Amino acid sequence: MNTLDKLPIGMSAYVKAIKSSNQTRRLLDLGLVKGTIVTALQKSPCGDPIAYDIRGAVIALRKEDARQIIISGGLPNE
Repeated sequence: MNTLDKLPIGMSAYVKAIKSSNQTRRLLDLGLVKGTIVTALQKSPCGDPIAYDIRGAVIALRKEDARQIIISGGLPNE
């Protein structure tokens, strides 16, 4: 199962589902719903958090939160 924390920088993928966690509502409020295209933009110097383009906004997510987001695909960012 691919999760958002494993998406390589410069690649895009579709949100397939979000695992139930105490952050689920927050992730949904950020626009992470099924079918949303997410692009990994850059990692912080220590590797956590990671910046993502989500619906035109740059949002940094901690790895533990990104691990709750199941993705499909892995499309090169054009």
